[in-house]
Amino acid sequence: MRGWTRKAFGYVGAAAVMVVAWELASLAMHSPALPTPADGLGEFAKQFPVLLPHFGVSTLRVVSSILLGLVVGAPLGLVLGRSERADVVFGPLVFLNYPVPKAVFLPVLLVLLGIGNASIIALITLIVFFQILVTARDAARSISSASVLSVRSLGADRWQVFINVVVPGAMPEIFTALRISAGTAVAVLFFSETIAGSTGLGYFVFDAWGRVQYGEMFAGILAMALLGVLLYEAIELIEGRVCRWARAGR
Repeated sequence: MRGWTRKAFGYVGAAAVMVVAWELASLAMHSPALPTPADGLGEFAKQFPVLLPHFGVSTLRVVSSILLGLVVGAPLGLVLGRSERADVVFGPLVFLNYPVPKAVFLPVLLVLLGIGNASIIALITLIVFFQILVTARDAARSISSASVLSVRSLGADRWQVFINVVVPGAMPEIFTALRISAGTAVAVLFFSETIAGSTGLGYFVFDAWGRVQYGEMFAGILAMALLGVLLYEAIELIEGRVCRWARAGR
């Protein structure tokens, strides 16, 4: 409970600093495109019933994408990290495609999957997949040989070593990749929803901007920021339950 209290105070302090900076920027710019915090938060409260369905759609898209990227990327990364033969064959293919900006494939996905959930989820999943894959591979490669040999000396086979040593040893790094991917996923969500969506927070923000409704636009921005914070905290909470040993000394 003490940790949660400290974190809550940290969020309150950070929010206060951001509100002050927002107020100063609004006064300095003196533009309707940058409303004051009072106006922005008031519009957020006013638009909350309208924002809620868009928030739900965006949450479904981003959570589905992260889960798909995790379920596919983490096991493949762990296998590449522990199998030298697989890494020699598939490693160059992964690292050849990893630096390519996946957002350029959105037009292709729109043609293949159409406008809507499928193309948006596919794009976010593609980006998250590579981030988790590369991190899981590096984490599996960093498992000490002493840890593997100590379990092998007890009669464990390769599968038992993989399940009881490699997976737990790589889990903290995989969760780190998940936290980073959550921020990336929300950013890509906004980009894709402005182009390939007719619902969602990205669409809401872009539509309000097009109608020159800057109060509504900032309400959508605040909702998207809230989505990012909730995703980050959810991953932190799950990591605390799954990787208790890694957090014991924190």
